[in-house]
Amino acid sequence: MMKTSKYSGGVRFAAAFCLICLTGVLGACGDNAVSSYLTKDMWMEAAEAPRLTGEFAGAGASSQKSAVDAWIVGFSGAQPQTKISYDPSGSGAGVNTFLMGAAAWAGTDAPLNDSQIASSKTVCQGKTAFDLPVYVSPIAVAYNLSDYGLNGGKTHLKLKPRTVAKIFSGAITRWNDPEIASQNPSLASRLPALDITPIWRSDKSGTTKVFQDYLHAAAGKDWPYRPSETWPNEVGQGAKGTSGVVLTSSQAQGTIGYADAAQVSGLGTVALGVGEAYVPFSAQATARLIARSPRNKKASQAGRYVIDVDYATTDPRSYPLALVSYDVACPAYKNPAQGEFVKQWLTYEVSSQGQRTAAANAGAVELPETLRAQLLTSIDSISGLSRITPAADERTTTGGREGRS
Repeated sequence: MMKTSKYSGGVRFAAAFCLICLTGVLGACGDNAVSSYLTKDMWMEAAEAPRLTGEFAGAGASSQKSAVDAWIVGFSGAQPQTKISYDPSGSGAGVNTFLMGAAAWAGTDAPLNDSQIASSKTVCQGKTAFDLPVYVSPIAVAYNLSDYGLNGGKTHLKLKPRTVAKIFSGAITRWNDPEIASQNPSLASRLPALDITPIWRSDKSGTTKVFQDYLHAAAGKDWPYRPSETWPNEVGQGAKGTSGVVLTSSQAQGTIGYADAAQVSGLGTVALGVGEAYVPFSAQATARLIARSPRNKKASQAGRYVIDVDYATTDPRSYPLALVSYDVACPAYKNPAQGEFVKQWLTYEVSSQGQRTAAANAGAVELPETLRAQLLTSIDSISGLSRITPAADERTTTGGREGRS
């Protein structure tokens, strides 16, 4: 059981959403409808947190978009006078927007680097920003060979990490290459003598770094590039954003790309080599990988929690290519109301209800309960507003000031 906090908008906020989940009244979130149960008065009584009004903007990882859309609906049920927006501009662009003070929080598929942490002092009132995992999803290596009956269903091409690396580096260029055929003996006769067209992110992308981290760890010398948020070669074709990769891959035969698994419907997906096994993506196999991956000890700045994903795992029940997407926030904001919003927003995201909402609407893998408890400690450190109780007069907080509603 989680330890309670003096701040009622932290752990109590999560508990309120868990209670709502158990009573089965938030099911409408998946239909983009706000539950009538989450009225202003019920929010005040259950969570005892300051009411908020106004506009709050986030920006960043496109991989989070479906989850954020669902979270906005759920959160707005409890805080109906907030207007929340999210620009899925990509991890790098989102972090830059946050560092310029134009977003309350950022979503990123790559943890903050030292330069970004140092720069954050400007917008975090002299303190440094921190990043917390809020969204986990398998990354699919997705291909389009629908004309050859190889897309979808239970059919998965099997590829070892070194083979995937050779395809994306341009060392393997045809679908009927002997290395691919040898790993797929039952499908070899259906592999076409067709050029392979790798599709990669043309924008600065945390997903790109995650994919390269996997290739670097699992494929060794067959991936000659240093992982970064920028794609390192010109083999194939670039496309902007997760949606761009999926759309471009869908428009031509012989393509292969990498994207959040929840967004690759209609494409074929690779069962990745793990030791002597081949593992297709699934929530269970991804959750097992995350549970077995340690915390990154180098990310030791206050509030940070970075998962050191074991991309080179040999566990045959783990899917090795997992996206851990983070939210970036300040421990202190110039506008206390913005700090209060971020505190409540992050608490909802990592709550059991928030995680179930992301799983139902975006195919996310729920964070383990033990991890969520640790994240709440960091979230609780954000400076917000003083507690407003139900007995207080009808006051609403906006822009750091109070006024009659």
